[in-house]
Amino acid sequence: MQPASRAALAAARERLESRVGDASAQDRDRLGDELAAVAAVLGEQPVLRRHLADSAAPEQIRRDMVKALFGGKVSDITLATLGDVVSSRWSRPLDLIDGIEELAWQALLGLAERDESLDDVEDELFRFGRILVAQPRLASLLGDETAPAERRVELLDTVLADRTRPVTRRLLEQAVRSPRRRPLDEIVEALVDRAAARRERSVAHVTAAGLLSQRQEERLLDVLNRIYQRPISLKVDVDDKLLGGLVIRVGDEVIDGSVAARLDQARRWMSR
Repeated sequence: MQPASRAALAAARERLESRVGDASAQDRDRLGDELAAVAAVLGEQPVLRRHLADSAAPEQIRRDMVKALFGGKVSDITLATLGDVVSSRWSRPLDLIDGIEELAWQALLGLAERDESLDDVEDELFRFGRILVAQPRLASLLGDETAPAERRVELLDTVLADRTRPVTRRLLEQAVRSPRRRPLDEIVEALVDRAAARRERSVAHVTAAGLLSQRQEERLLDVLNRIYQRPISLKVDVDDKLLGGLVIRVGDEVIDGSVAARLDQARRWMSR
């Protein structure tokens, strides 16, 4: 997102958090699914999203358009949140959809935070993401937008088989219903990051040549916590091609301390 859209999203999220605190349990439960459904509708309606994101139009007209489109179909808190979204300035119409989707994720993660299941949700999302990476055919089927959404959701239900928390299942269903031409594993990875950030943590994606012991994980966490000055959530994958050492990715930052990387550097130095 460009700066204007990032600012719009930050403002909308701040308003969302304040509204959720005063909402009923029923409205809080509906909020995430309703926002996701609106994002899906706007994803299929370029004219609507262009008008709703048109900052040249008076704010009240955009708010009235939201009421005309979704009034009586969604809860009051969802309608108010959508009004907050369209009243801001977005760099492009697609950013508005991304913003509504982001708020949908945050609303559902907020439910997990309230019932203290956020740790489990983050872990379940991560493990499902690993399944998608290991089984690209499954990822392709779940993200195939040429197939009916209900069929894709049925496949998702078969894979999950009631082994996840309700919030995890709802987040994954949103991703499967409306991938919007994005790789499903990337959407799930983004959800993992959001779940971690919800707990004011960052995710360190660690690739190791072999399994780490509990003591090694604890020492690594201690180091990363001191480097980034905040708690870190550790997710470890194994890749024997590394030969030894670790590759650590936190956000856009990559620390490559693998033996394979050092050998590659040595080969480049010798070839000069």
